[in-house]
Amino acid sequence: MLKYFVDLFKKGGPDGPKNTNIKIMHHINRLAIVLFLVGVILLIIKLLR
Repeated sequence: MLKYFVDLFKKGGPDGPKNTNIKIMHHINRLAIVLFLVGVILLIIKLLR
């Protein structure tokens, strides 16, 4: 699972997706994961106080 997250945030090489829609979809997925993790971290901090 850690490899998935590392691969998700790596820059695409020459063998990456050529379609613009696929590139946009990957960027939206990255943003969603980051926002989810920020929300979970904030929730944990709020519960620990």
